[in-house]
Amino acid sequence: MTILCTICARGGSKGVRGKNMREILGKPLIAHTIEQAKQSRLFSNLAVSSDSEEILTAAAAFGADILVRRPDELASDTAPKVPAIHHCLITAERKLRRQFAVFVDLDVTSPLRLPEDIIGAVNLLEQRGVSSVVTGALARRSPYFNLVELDERGVVRLSKELPQPLVRRQDSPRCYDMNASIYVWRRDVFFHDPEVFYDDTLLYEMPAERSIDIDSELDFEIVRMLLTQRAQAKG
Repeated sequence: MTILCTICARGGSKGVRGKNMREILGKPLIAHTIEQAKQSRLFSNLAVSSDSEEILTAAAAFGADILVRRPDELASDTAPKVPAIHHCLITAERKLRRQFAVFVDLDVTSPLRLPEDIIGAVNLLEQRGVSSVVTGALARRSPYFNLVELDERGVVRLSKELPQPLVRRQDSPRCYDMNASIYVWRRDVFFHDPEVFYDDTLLYEMPAERSIDIDSELDFEIVRMLLTQRAQAKG
């Protein structure tokens, strides 16, 4: 089965400015995701979508073979990501004059994944025959125990209350944080109904140490530290 990898990377970022091109271990952030995709040996083609010429040039230098110029309306601060993925998929298929049974989107801001995680998520989709797979890590907070919200009066309440209150977090239903790392879709399902969740979507669990999504300067420094430690461990 031939599989396409898409990577969508905007030039603009408010939380961490220019984060997709910020260097870690001497390479721009986007290079780490491209290299992980190539190391998985799953993909016949690798498409990068961006509104930034700098990002597209870097992507080509590190091995992307399809470069997709993202329209401005899909690259604003308020634009959702799924339409950008859809545009990248359609454009890549048009350029290649072929369709893919399965495609995988990898987020640049979650570079702690391993190639084995990508392989595992794709295998889960294939083995279970589902429409899509997302990745996540066991949540540190539970909406049934210690995740709260405020009502219209400003009064604090558990986000999800059970008929019988829990006395231990360990007794609460297992909840997961999506880590924005890997998304796997069956192409025909996504093409006709571009969504993240379907009735049969499954979760591929990853450990917390590979599940940090860069959304702040603190996140960036933590990811830099962990990637540096990983590189040093390899010698």
